[in-house]
Amino acid sequence: MTPIEIFPVEGIPEIHPGDDLATVIGDALANPDPGPRLRPRDGDVVVVTQKVVSKAEGRVVPEEPDGKDAWVARESRRVVAQRGDLIIAETRHGLVCANAGVDASNVAEGFLTLLPEDPDASAERLRAALQERFDAGIGVVVTDTFGRPWRSGLVNVAIGCAGLPALVDLRGTKDATGRVLETTVVAVADEVAAASGLALGKADGVPVAVVRGAHTEGPSAPASSMIRPRDQDLFRESPLQALHARRSMRAFGDGPVPREALEEAVSAACTAPAPHHTRPWLFVALESEPAKRRLLASMAEAWRRDLEGDATSPPVIHRRLAKSDALLGRAPVLVIPCIRFRGAHVYRDDERASAEREMFLLSGGAAIQSLLVALHAHGLASCWVSSTLFCKEETREALGLDSEWIPLGSVAVGPAPEGRPPPRPTLPLDNHLRFG
Repeated sequence: MTPIEIFPVEGIPEIHPGDDLATVIGDALANPDPGPRLRPRDGDVVVVTQKVVSKAEGRVVPEEPDGKDAWVARESRRVVAQRGDLIIAETRHGLVCANAGVDASNVAEGFLTLLPEDPDASAERLRAALQERFDAGIGVVVTDTFGRPWRSGLVNVAIGCAGLPALVDLRGTKDATGRVLETTVVAVADEVAAASGLALGKADGVPVAVVRGAHTEGPSAPASSMIRPRDQDLFRESPLQALHARRSMRAFGDGPVPREALEEAVSAACTAPAPHHTRPWLFVALESEPAKRRLLASMAEAWRRDLEGDATSPPVIHRRLAKSDALLGRAPVLVIPCIRFRGAHVYRDDERASAEREMFLLSGGAAIQSLLVALHAHGLASCWVSSTLFCKEETREALGLDSEWIPLGSVAVGPAPEGRPPPRPTLPLDNHLRFG
């Protein structure tokens, strides 16, 4: 088995915007002082830290006047988690890291570095220039230091890759015992990046290393191929951030709504607090077009009866029908949350009896909120509409429910549309929070 060697490349000067980084690295590799061992050979991987790539590409910005937080917001596609001053954000590249990669280390006072515009393209430019200079089939990995969700400490990972496969798919091959591998896909570029960290150090001023002997055979693939697709990401948001990120969506993307996602969302909804150890909720999911149309037709008939004799009723009914059809009628699935008062205590005075009913209704609202957040966690769009509250009898008849059930509106559910929703406006907490 070929031993793996890692060589730090010393003699790299301070990099400034506009410097030809490939020439600087090439000169250090060709320097006869460290000996011929650093001269790249076929199969070598030259590992370069993000910091020097960013500096060379002019991704250095003044911290003031807006401050670091403003730069983090500019570089973020979305916030994944936040605690105090620490923000874990997804960059527009799809990378998930602290502060969207905005960093003040190893840069002049008062300045910040941003991630390269396209780390894979940066890696390819370096690879092409170094390969031509040294006439060797090499790879290049651009690294940054990331934390990990389940472990303390930082480790180098690949944010750019060229000349080697970022991933090697071993599914279908056999392990040392002859067992067929079913799920093993190795992040080779990350393994090379992590190994290089043993020779690189923020305090040592060594931003380049050569990794020799690593098994990197296979078609070249960029580091971006390691970004997990959204529909496979089980840790897309922290629970707190999910509450902030969920939006009422009135448009939907193409495709079905998985039944298992609905089942899990209802299971989450049924964890809501409820009085007297009851579970007073029912969720009716309408998936078929006839079932949805039957409900909408019943609601429309109720509105016609309510407005009968009103000169303004035709346009009012028309607006209501158009609004319902635009949202509820086009949603792939309608979920009707209902509540009943079975298990409520019986009070003789009206005030306590009213408060008892309010407790059950509040638990219905809590269950709906949990349902909406759980649907969001599954990557589904949803919107609560109060319409069935105004035609309870008709809704019960359309759904085949007993008279004890009270429908609490409708939840339109469907795949999320393309693109991301606009950012939620800043909430003036002074209007909503008081301390005693």
